Amino acid sequence: MATNPPVGDNQRKGAVRQRSQTQILSGHWVKRNAETGQFMNVKADKTPFKGVRKEK
Repeated sequence: MATNPPVGDNQRKGAVRQRSQTQILSGHWVKRNAETGQFMNVKADKTPFKGVRKEK
């Protein structure tokens, strides 16, 4: 996962590893585990996840 020093400043240093995201037909973004391909989470407000690479 990404590192976050110093703690509490709400900033991510670097990308989230082993994850990717794709947009589904309803417009929501889905986060996927890159190793297993399993869907992990759906973003409710139709904005992409921060720091997670997008699939083509």
